[in-house]
Amino acid sequence: MSAEAKKKKVSQILDEETGSKSYQAHKYSLDEDYLMDYGDSSASGFVWKRGGETDPPRKYKDLSEQAVLYAKRGEQSLTYFLDGSRHVYKVEDRAYPNGSRTLVYPTIAGQVAVGICKRKDKLMAREELHREFAISVPDKADANIKAGFYEALRDKLNASKELERILERGWKFSTPVTYDTKIDKRRFEDRGTARIQDIMVDREKAMVKKLVRAGKLDQNNYLVKDGSLEYRMRAEEQDKDRSFLSFKQNYNWVIGLSKKFNAEACFEKGKSNPGYIADLPLYSRTAVAYFAAEKEPLTFAVWYVRIRAEDKTRSPFDGILKVEKILALTEEVNGGMNTDTVDMLSAHIINERNPTCYGSDVRWANHIYPIYLTECFIKSQYLSSESFLHLF
Repeated sequence: MSAEAKKKKVSQILDEETGSKSYQAHKYSLDEDYLMDYGDSSASGFVWKRGGETDPPRKYKDLSEQAVLYAKRGEQSLTYFLDGSRHVYKVEDRAYPNGSRTLVYPTIAGQVAVGICKRKDKLMAREELHREFAISVPDKADANIKAGFYEALRDKLNASKELERILERGWKFSTPVTYDTKIDKRRFEDRGTARIQDIMVDREKAMVKKLVRAGKLDQNNYLVKDGSLEYRMRAEEQDKDRSFLSFKQNYNWVIGLSKKFNAEACFEKGKSNPGYIADLPLYSRTAVAYFAAEKEPLTFAVWYVRIRAEDKTRSPFDGILKVEKILALTEEVNGGMNTDTVDMLSAHIINERNPTCYGSDVRWANHIYPIYLTECFIKSQYLSSESFLHLF
């Protein structure tokens, strides 16, 4: 490749490799939350089935005394904190030849960063960090359907002299992904963003797997994932008993904490009851619910914990966290989570509520501080929007 060719920006490389033409449209952010709520059957297929613990409370369970006891003893089982983040943009409109017609689709690109922080002796430190640039193009981009086309495109992007200064800072382009262009109600921008979201989730899963293989997760060292455990198994994983068992075991010591959730998806005794969460007393938890789906082999335990007083927050759902855990053991799937384990995890979560980040984050009431620090660490790794968009 000539020196001149190496200086080309991303759009110029896409021109040459895909045979398309870029229209320098207005670039803008597409950042939105793509959260999966297992109580929303219309969104995910997961629905409430029954209670999900061995000794459920009649209504709520006060854990204030247990939380104080753990604090006095200096006990803590939440050791690792994982957060994944992405900044996504529409960077251009691109025309693709299609016989006698020319079709125009958006190119979606973004920065993906996933990291884990570890707490040891009350200090937080970096454990793992992964960063990459992701590009989502329409499935028309590879007109000739060549084997290895997108891998070759990735290599050319990473060899670009124009991008060398940025790539030397630890960023790399991942293999471009495609979004489908079938006619339906979904916007192409949303389809492209969802594909980049998939990349982020895959990197999170890889990090969890790495910790498990290193033997770092156990009953005394849980990993807390920021957000829902939106980990769907691929068809090939579901078809192999060994892969399915391995996948579940990876999450035996992992919980997900969601700061935002669909209150309508909260069920009490089989019926939707948002007021059940809104009335949750301070330092208490709800009973555990068991969620499953007809076409998904995974099952989940879901419950809610209030860590902030209602009269100190803006809405009745501020200060409440949704907790999720994949049911990894056969006895959990059949009989529910052990209530003592639910209480232990909930009390530890309550003890993570301070100090707060008043003023710096509108979600302060729903933050646990180690997750807040992990988020700040991850976001500090990003290029500015101006620097990233300049690559195109």
